[in-house]
Amino acid sequence: MEGLDHQFHINCDASEIGRYVIIPGDPDRVPAIAALLDDAHPVVRVREFNVYTGHLLGEQVTVCSSGIGGPSASIAMEELHNMGADTFIRCGTCGGIDLDVSAGDVVVAKASVRYEHTSREYAPIEYPAAADLDITLALREASEELGYRTHVGVAQCKDSFYGQHDPKKSPVSYELLNLWEAWKRLKVKCSEMESAALFVVADAIGARCGACFHVIWNQEREAAGLPQDRIMDTSAAVRVSVEAMKKVIEADRRKGR
Repeated sequence: MEGLDHQFHINCDASEIGRYVIIPGDPDRVPAIAALLDDAHPVVRVREFNVYTGHLLGEQVTVCSSGIGGPSASIAMEELHNMGADTFIRCGTCGGIDLDVSAGDVVVAKASVRYEHTSREYAPIEYPAAADLDITLALREASEELGYRTHVGVAQCKDSFYGQHDPKKSPVSYELLNLWEAWKRLKVKCSEMESAALFVVADAIGARCGACFHVIWNQEREAAGLPQDRIMDTSAAVRVSVEAMKKVIEADRRKGR
């Protein structure tokens, strides 16, 4: 917004924001990510936006939470970009859809289903929500090197958490259930709530974005009677995000970017 010395929501100085940003949803996950940076310190905490900045390989790196969903995630990305950030990794959680995806696995999204509304205010629905290729490859490589069971594929991005988990009570249950069956048949890997918005917004503003997710559980495996746990420890996705960002920084240096 014009006439403001600071951004409307993330109220801090641009000098405190790095070019490289890791975006979790949960504000309480920010310190865990920041602990893997060098010299990390808190910058500001307002609403859902908890911001720390430190360094990786000598480059300033920021961690900023976004809360839940596309609207607040897009605000975070736009305001961080206004302060100089141009490279983003989404570090989130998800529920599995494909039966091969188990709790505790890591999913790297190469693209996302735009079953949310935020991205429609940035691009027509025909425009794909695709992750940056270089960041996606860095995330896959980091996850595999760290020894995590890794899946690369399409994520479903939605606005309603309970539209997924209790669709039968919705007046539009017919739509929710039919589309869910389509995602299953298309081998969509997982379901979450921010990636499509972030991928499209990044393209709209000229930034780069990739995403990885910790799988909490898979309701389809549960329904099929397959072994299924609920794993809340998100440290795998945290470590993957940080190691992948190092790879992105190194690649940028090699390319003189």
